[in-house]
Amino acid sequence: MHSQFVKTNNINLHVMTDGPQTGTPVILLHGFPEFSYGWRKQIPALVAAGFRVIVPDQRGYNFSDKPKGISSYDVDVLAEDIIGLFDHFGIEKAFLVGHDWGAVVAWTVALNHPQRLKKLAILNVPHPDVMTDFVLHNSAQRKKSWYVFFFQIPAYVEWFLSRNNFHNMARMLVGSGRKSTFTSQDLTEYKKAWSQSGAMKGMLNWYRAAVRRGLRYTFGKKSSARRVTVPTLMLWGKRDVALSHEMVEPSIALCDDGKAVLFEKSTHWVQHDEADEVNKNLIEFLR
Repeated sequence: MHSQFVKTNNINLHVMTDGPQTGTPVILLHGFPEFSYGWRKQIPALVAAGFRVIVPDQRGYNFSDKPKGISSYDVDVLAEDIIGLFDHFGIEKAFLVGHDWGAVVAWTVALNHPQRLKKLAILNVPHPDVMTDFVLHNSAQRKKSWYVFFFQIPAYVEWFLSRNNFHNMARMLVGSGRKSTFTSQDLTEYKKAWSQSGAMKGMLNWYRAAVRRGLRYTFGKKSSARRVTVPTLMLWGKRDVALSHEMVEPSIALCDDGKAVLFEKSTHWVQHDEADEVNKNLIEFLR
């Protein structure tokens, strides 16, 4: 793995790369509260299949810049970070894979810049317009999303999640997976990333920006749900404590060329729980 800093969209992102220079580029976007390390079980398989793998720490995370202000974490801005990454590496069209918040960014790139993508792979996150609709109109999903509203409390949440060497943050992460999903070594790596100056605030600002955007949508002029024109694969662990698999079907319905694979016994962390199957599905789809 090669580590470097890339200037994009007026910030510096820390980026890991691996695989042949001539390989077709695959960009992997992590979510909360992971960082590039969240793709540790996918990178070797993709490299072995001949892909050039590019894995950023997204803004607010680990060694990447953590700009001030909630508006710096609006999803359209986050999508521009990734387009800047394409430009830096001279990539006209890439394969884009995202999990959790990385999937929200990946959906947004596909909606805002479809001409830059060959294919889109999404892990355990619905189409953004489906998510908005479910949070507004589905009380069960609102209950599952309780933590999003908790995360809006400034300063207190940073303190609560960071205290006692990130005890509450680690507990939340481990509690959302299987017993075997995260090892103590994994938690050590995550805690190093969380302890970077400004990281906790930066990571939480993704949620704060999303709620502000949601409020603008709620009180603004409504438009019809946006369609995704690039070929899309959704991989989904059905035992996700935060996101209902009922959102998969309406998300696929908004894709011109979409396919979903559901994992009955996997949690939200499908790329860890079912690494071999996820890798197989990704490689088959991306080839």
